Formats: sequence, C-alpha cells, structure tokens
Amino acid sequence: MSELHREVSDLESKSATAARLFDIRRIIGGLFTVYGVIVTIAGITASDADLKKAQDVNINLWTGLAMLALGLFFLVWLKLRPIVPPPAGPAQPTGPAE
Repeated sequence: MSELHREVSDLESKSATAARLFDIRRIIGGLFTVYGVIVTIAGITASDADLKKAQDVNINLWTGLAMLALGLFFLVWLKLRPIVPPPAGPAQPTGPAE
C-alpha cells in the first residue's frame, strides 16, 4: 500500500509541476519579453530614413518598450500569484450515483 501511496504522490507532484510549467502567463510573458527586446533593439538602431517613413516617430522603440513592459507584467504577476494546486482529497466515485 505504501508503494501505491508513493506513486500517487509522485504523480501529484508531476501534475503540479506541469501546471506551473504550462501556465499561460509564463508563455505570454516570455514571448512578449523576447519580442519586446528584439523590437526595442530595432527601434534603438533605426536610421533616419526609417524615422522619416514613420513621420519622425520611432514606432519600433515605443512598441518594443510597451511589449517589454507587458511581458514583464505577466512574469511578475506569475511570480506574485503562482498557481496553487488543489489539495488532494479522498477519491471521488466515478460511477453513477445510486
């Protein structure tokens, strides 16, 4: 019986780890942060011709900074409010109620 209990505990910990790993906030935050860095670098290195096309507004810089801020917001939110798996309770019957 203890081996069964150990296996159930292992599966519960793996499930909680998978839930934290695939939290949508981590994925969105990571992607926005990476893309924000790339677009910000493109905005910093913009030429005068690029700025003239955009009516002297460095849109890549502003968009990159906004994306970076949004991505960091999601990652901070994930850090401050992590997913808490529900407590393990007694097994619930799966058959029809009588």
